[in-house]
Amino acid sequence: MMTRNLPMPMIGPKFAAAILFLLPVALVCAQNTPPGGTASPEKSPQALPVVAPVQAAPAIAAAAGAGSSQSSGESAAAKEPNRAQAYYHLALAAVYEDDAISEGHSDEVNQAIEQYKLALNADPGSAELSDDLADLYFRVGRVHDAEATARALLKNSPGDIEAHRLLGRIYLRQLGEGQKGGASASSSGNVLDQAIAEFEKIVALDPKSVEDHMVLGQLYTVKHLPEKAEAEFKTAEAIEPEAEDVVLNLARLYAESGDIQHAVKAIEAVPQDGRTPKMEFMLGALYDQLKQPKDAIAAYRRADDLEPGDLQTMDALAAALLTGEQLDEALKQYKALAEADPENSEALVHIGEIERRQGKYEEALATIRKARKIDPKSLEAGFNEGLLLDVLGRFDDAVQTYQEMVDATSHANGAYTEEEKNNRGIFLERLGAVCLEENKTGQAIAAYQKMIDLGGSLAVRGYQGQVDAYRGAREFDKALDVARKAAASDPKDRDLKLMLAGELADQDHPDEGLAMAKTLLDGATPDQQRGVWFAVAQMNIRLRRFKDAEEALDKAEPLATKNDDRTYLSFLRGEWAERQKHLDQAERYFRQALDLDPQSAMTLNYLGYMWTDKGIKLPDALKMIRKAVAIEPMNGAYLDSLGWVYFKMGEYELAEDNLRQAVSRDQSDPTVHMHLGDLYEKTGRIRLAAAQWQISLDEFAKSAPADIEPGDVSKVQKKLESARVKLAKEENSLGQTKPE
Repeated sequence: MMTRNLPMPMIGPKFAAAILFLLPVALVCAQNTPPGGTASPEKSPQALPVVAPVQAAPAIAAAAGAGSSQSSGESAAAKEPNRAQAYYHLALAAVYEDDAISEGHSDEVNQAIEQYKLALNADPGSAELSDDLADLYFRVGRVHDAEATARALLKNSPGDIEAHRLLGRIYLRQLGEGQKGGASASSSGNVLDQAIAEFEKIVALDPKSVEDHMVLGQLYTVKHLPEKAEAEFKTAEAIEPEAEDVVLNLARLYAESGDIQHAVKAIEAVPQDGRTPKMEFMLGALYDQLKQPKDAIAAYRRADDLEPGDLQTMDALAAALLTGEQLDEALKQYKALAEADPENSEALVHIGEIERRQGKYEEALATIRKARKIDPKSLEAGFNEGLLLDVLGRFDDAVQTYQEMVDATSHANGAYTEEEKNNRGIFLERLGAVCLEENKTGQAIAAYQKMIDLGGSLAVRGYQGQVDAYRGAREFDKALDVARKAAASDPKDRDLKLMLAGELADQDHPDEGLAMAKTLLDGATPDQQRGVWFAVAQMNIRLRRFKDAEEALDKAEPLATKNDDRTYLSFLRGEWAERQKHLDQAERYFRQALDLDPQSAMTLNYLGYMWTDKGIKLPDALKMIRKAVAIEPMNGAYLDSLGWVYFKMGEYELAEDNLRQAVSRDQSDPTVHMHLGDLYEKTGRIRLAAAQWQISLDEFAKSAPADIEPGDVSKVQKKLESARVKLAKEENSLGQTKPE
């Protein structure tokens, strides 16, 4: 009978999971369905590229008369082969076997087995007959009989490759069943070792079998033997250099070990015209991991050209375009996805996100609400709706939406998974932020308290939210009390202690705060030390202890090995230089930060505002600040910067619109009121200007010393006095108050 070839299972091509698919056991099991069942390959839960097909060897020849008495076996062995009789019984066995498979009759299976035994009695030395019987055992689920048959044959013929292949299939099946059945690690490990042993023998007997080298490579991978796995994949690559499954498995092995660059090279070694859609898709995913959006876009486009209309490729291409800031192209892709699948709420969410980033807030809100209608439980859609309502200044509606999402993520028993905690924390944090925009400090504090109750890093963010809320309300004693309570709640938490140190430094206890921060250097890891030095530098910058700040930054520099850390280091150096009025030096540092992270809103805003305040490079400043606002459109400080650059450029209507928005979002910021006062004065509304300058002075008086730039208070005071003199002259000359 013909050898049955069992293909490996198809695995989805999304690489982001980056988890090795264990083995093709699911499909092997599926094809071993007893008569009456339907063989249907199971889908792997892992989203990875296709793996190598496994050639299912025929079952190894059974011991003559397997399942019958020893005496009958011995008598059969003594006989001369009767090949005609053997062929006759083999033909009957084939008929019974075909009927069993097609009709699902279990009694036909038994008939087939008996006919195989009779055939073996007639020709006991036939390996082919033993093979067919063992294969039938295996396919109908009698794995023990199949294994016993194969092992019996190997005693006499240790080099029989088909026997080893059958045992390999059996162990692959057992591995799959062990995974699904929750088998112990020890039992699974034993089966894994047995499978490895069989496939090592198989590749020794048949060194040109690509499929067997691939399976052995995967087994080594599961065994955490990457060097041996790589050797097998390399051997397969040498046999078939451009075979899809060989290339993808080799690339995946490198990626799993963290060597993304080597994984890329494994695919790029194949000429472009020889790559398959799955190769290009995986290449794009690897470039995504390397944060090279241009290369990822190119790879996804090639995959899309090779297999047009594949939704998974379209989605990946759209995401890469969005990451690469090609908003118009990303929008086209997501709209095509939404058209192809009208129930795809995620595509609509991304469309809404792009429309928001393009400043089309009303359109974005309509799109997001359409997504929520399709999927009312979508957390991402709910988050975006609240965000857009906040951007549009509809604070009450934003609060209501975020409260709905908080309620939707609430459990009465207070038990949450880590993912549920993170989702809930995001909504609580946004709820607190919008409440602060409405000056509802009590509601914000309550939202942050629920974050604290979630524990872990969310508790740190919750405490920081409460500290910032009280600082914004100018209740500095309460802010310090919260920081002390936070540090006491978990004395081992370095972030909480650094929070307290920062508050002490800001509130007339600088030496105590700095000393507390430096105690955290003892026994700290390099990452922890870097965080401490960053905090110490920031405290010293705010205290205007610039030499000490520079020393702290120098200490942090060799510890800043990650891109984000180097970006923040450059930003802090820029702030350090700007505070000392070394503008050229500050610009160099800020540009370094932007080279590392072009989307850093705080860097874009700081550099743009620095130029604006000095009245230089205004077109460049406008471009940077607008980008910062597009990234964080609800940030009052960024809106103030945008209004200020429009003011400097003489665009007074645009300036007023943005400055008013800034005031509505950050009513306690004295600088925002100062700028709005300047705008009113410039446009001839002296009384309104005086009112804003008075508010500015009142807020300066309530501010912490570290939050006040030298000279700002005196400048506002002079402006207010000058305005009052003008108003007094007008009243004296007109005998009445001039309306505005």
